[in-house]
Order: sequence, then C-alpha cells, then structure tokens
Amino acid sequence: MYARRRRAYFLLMGGCLVLFVSAWGFVRLWSVPAAVGMCVVAMVIPPVAAMIANRRGPDDRWWDDPSGDPQSDEWWDELDGKRRRDE
Repeated sequence: MYARRRRAYFLLMGGCLVLFVSAWGFVRLWSVPAAVGMCVVAMVIPPVAAMIANRRGPDDRWWDDPSGDPQSDEWWDELDGKRRRDE
C-alpha cells in the first residue's frame, strides 16, 4: 500500500512540475490565459497529492498498535472487546 501511495504522489507532483514548466516555457507564447490556467491547476495538485500520500488504506491498522503502556493497552482492548477483563 505504501508503494502505491508513494507512486501516486510522485506522479501527481511530476505532473504539477510539467504543467508549471510547460506553462511558462512555451504555452505563454501562444496564450497567456491558458498558461495562467495551467498554473492554477498546478497550484491545486500539491495539496491533493499530500492527501493521497497520507491517507490510510483499509489494510493499514495503525490504531491497533500497542502504545507501550500495559494498563492503557488493556483498557483500550477491553473497550474494543478484544479481551475480557477477569474480575
């Protein structure tokens, strides 16, 4: 899952760079409004790429990792119904 998110991030950021460089490298020679529009699209891509790279997939079980505090872990496991508390 991590490799897929990383690949998507780099593809989006590469597309952002291509849009920005091509907009001011040669598109502006034919149409300045088109170059500005390409830059606006390129401006929106980095936040979207960051959200895609940092999202958690259904297989990422980060909330189940133990915290290191046995009492806290036991309490959370009891709330989640993983272990029955012996009383």
